[in-house]
Amino acid sequence: MNYMRLRSGAVVAIGGALLLAGPQAWGQSTVPAPRPASQMARSSARDLPVTAGKSLVVESPVAIQRVAVGDRSKAEARAVSQREVLVNGIAPGETSLIVWQEGGNRLLFDLRVLPSPAKLDAVRRELQRALPNQDITLNLEDGSVFVQGTAKDLSSAELAVEIAKTLGNGRPVNLLRVNVPQAEQQILLKVKFAQVDRSYSQQLGANIFSLGALNTIGSISTGQFSQPIITTTERNVLLSLPDMLNIFMLRPDLNIGSTVKLLQSKGLLEILSEPNVMGVNGKEASLLAGGEFPFPVVQMGSGGAPVITLMWREFGVKLNFTPTLTPLGTIRLKVKPEVSSLDFNNAALISGFRIPALATRRVQTEVELQDNQTFAIAGLLDNHAIETLVKMPGLASIPLLGKLFQSREITKGTTELLILVTPEIVRPIPAGMAPPEVKMPVPFVQGSATVAPRTPPISVTGDVPVKTTQDTLPFEQLKALKEPAAPPTAPMLQLLPLMVAPQTPGVETPTVAPPAPATK
Repeated sequence: MNYMRLRSGAVVAIGGALLLAGPQAWGQSTVPAPRPASQMARSSARDLPVTAGKSLVVESPVAIQRVAVGDRSKAEARAVSQREVLVNGIAPGETSLIVWQEGGNRLLFDLRVLPSPAKLDAVRRELQRALPNQDITLNLEDGSVFVQGTAKDLSSAELAVEIAKTLGNGRPVNLLRVNVPQAEQQILLKVKFAQVDRSYSQQLGANIFSLGALNTIGSISTGQFSQPIITTTERNVLLSLPDMLNIFMLRPDLNIGSTVKLLQSKGLLEILSEPNVMGVNGKEASLLAGGEFPFPVVQMGSGGAPVITLMWREFGVKLNFTPTLTPLGTIRLKVKPEVSSLDFNNAALISGFRIPALATRRVQTEVELQDNQTFAIAGLLDNHAIETLVKMPGLASIPLLGKLFQSREITKGTTELLILVTPEIVRPIPAGMAPPEVKMPVPFVQGSATVAPRTPPISVTGDVPVKTTQDTLPFEQLKALKEPAAPPTAPMLQLLPLMVAPQTPGVETPTVAPPAPATK
């Protein structure tokens, strides 16, 4: 065994206790190296503890040639004489100290810089001040900081680890246990969609035709409305009316007639939807009351041949929201309601298929409400009027008769939309209380089951524990349970490849009609 001696002459074995006590007691101590240099060269590195902010002296029995420290941010070493090295602790941590001696021998030390006891006590006091009445302790062993005890929640546990990091000994080892929290509160979001569409249309126009007056067969029209179709044969002149709502007038003696279109129409569309969506505090919930419709997308396939795939788009009443309970007792909502419908007036014609457009009204906002308060997050009043006048130049300017050579169409519309949002904190229906049911106006077939099959109740299976199996859990395990799971991969949209073969002259390419919209 190698020995070191203090300058006082006392001989003791190398030990961390002595080296640690020296700097703490006197601020500086002398640690001599072993006398036989050849024996030291063959030995492995030994522990050399020093306190941050303190110093110690390492002695060598022979002259020193060079001194090096692995991490100068943790400690520094310099030769103060031919046989003495002064080691200063800077920051807590571990590094290496190497001393080269004359003759080729080396002294190897695992230098451990320990935090100051005063700093450790200060961090412990700050921990108790920040987290009172919680059984959380900091322990320092072999240069590592261990955070132990029981925290009341995840936030307290994370704060304790952050405080422990101020000791500067690297990442603290988290051995905390956390009390199992109560179940998250559930929030019911009641949304009311109210929409009213009113439309008004007025049409007025006339078409004049001749079946042989002045030996002329023809017609005069502004082109805005359908005109009569005149077909001549060897013996007769045939007249067909494409629109039976027209006012038809004919003078057989003059072979002159006219059709007059004078229509008024009114439309009313009302939509009222009141979806109720349940969500957990801090989790996103969504609802769709509508369906999906297909639309083709042209892509390049293998070999450069185009491939038509069918993708699906959702329409109807959609609602996405994320509720969060704030420390003020309010409910903060990230809400995104949407109302959409198929619009065939603005449809696109692709490869002979009529693909409807979507008429969408969408709102995305964030509001903060108390329990059972209501907010109108969207209001829309849309008024529009379209007037179309078509007339024939010259003839339309004739007094009185000019009205026969012009057509007029007036279209007016009004849309009103209102969305009301009401959050409410709810709890599950207690056992034994009748759940809500839908009243059926017509009874079912006689003899059919009146109660749905179900799992036997506790009265049959026996009581089950309602409390948690453990009062506390390790911090990392509880944090993994609380963190949201990774979102599932979005399902692949249904694809229907339709290979488009090159068109051959005189040969009709077969087509496949897209499926009808699916309802939910």
